[in-house]
Amino acid sequence: MSERAAYFQPEVLSAISRLELRAQTVVEGFVNGMHKSPYKGLSVEFANHRPYVAGDDIRHIDWRVYAKADRFFIKEYEEETNMRVHLLLDCSGSMAYPEHPGTKRMTKWDYAATLAVSIAQLLLYQQDAVGLTLFDHELRAQLPVSTSRASMARLLAVVESSAPKDKTNVKTMFEELAARVPRRGMVVVLSDLLTDVDDVARGLRLLRFNGHDVIVLHVLDEDELQFPFADRTLFEGMEEPDIEVLSDPQSLRGSYLAALGTFLDRVRSTCIDDRVDYALIGTNDPLDVALATLLSTRMHRMRAS
Repeated sequence: MSERAAYFQPEVLSAISRLELRAQTVVEGFVNGMHKSPYKGLSVEFANHRPYVAGDDIRHIDWRVYAKADRFFIKEYEEETNMRVHLLLDCSGSMAYPEHPGTKRMTKWDYAATLAVSIAQLLLYQQDAVGLTLFDHELRAQLPVSTSRASMARLLAVVESSAPKDKTNVKTMFEELAARVPRRGMVVVLSDLLTDVDDVARGLRLLRFNGHDVIVLHVLDEDELQFPFADRTLFEGMEEPDIEVLSDPQSLRGSYLAALGTFLDRVRSTCIDDRVDYALIGTNDPLDVALATLLSTRMHRMRAS
């Protein structure tokens, strides 16, 4: 585990352990799962083995493996998975804010990465399949969806070995992902969305057109939400390092907050129009509270409908 962020946080998992992340739309899940499936009579496809534990159905014991290893192993099948979930984690340069050596504040990357790891753990606990895609101006890394417990270790390793850099290009990322993920499922986007809103809208619309249930977790730093700067400040571009602006922040605060409000309104309205779940999360918000609020809100809405 890296020193810069403890992405695996047991207290977050404890807070959400009684909640469920369910699909709101019809997904390509499985008939015996908790999520609706558009198909019936799916063939069973072997996925992997795992050690037998007390309570497992003995009908799934692989007796051939037992004859060789003298140990019980259970056959796992992809069709036992309830839902296929793709986590899209933004690792562009702006996610590194606030990038100050020695600070104890979580960067947007650290916060979003911890959210992603916590969601992945919850999904695997539900026996759902989860995969991870890191993106900036291109797909930086991609782990296929899996129900294997070993996939959690791989996911953590990818997150811990990555760092925010380069520009954001969600248009290219969404197009590539849509081509690679033909089966309907759930897509969770974790990003600051600091890019062209029209590109975000087109990308989300493409995912919805392909039948995915989409959730957007919009992660912003409290500095971005409140603009608390008072003294004369040098602002530097994190994705455009050549851009530097030395200014009196108090004279900019009003126009900045107005522009931020317009930006957030456009993002929200885009999500509402395309039936995408949206949550604005500040990095000062406790991780467990932010995630529990999202999940409980979805559960309440689904039960009400």
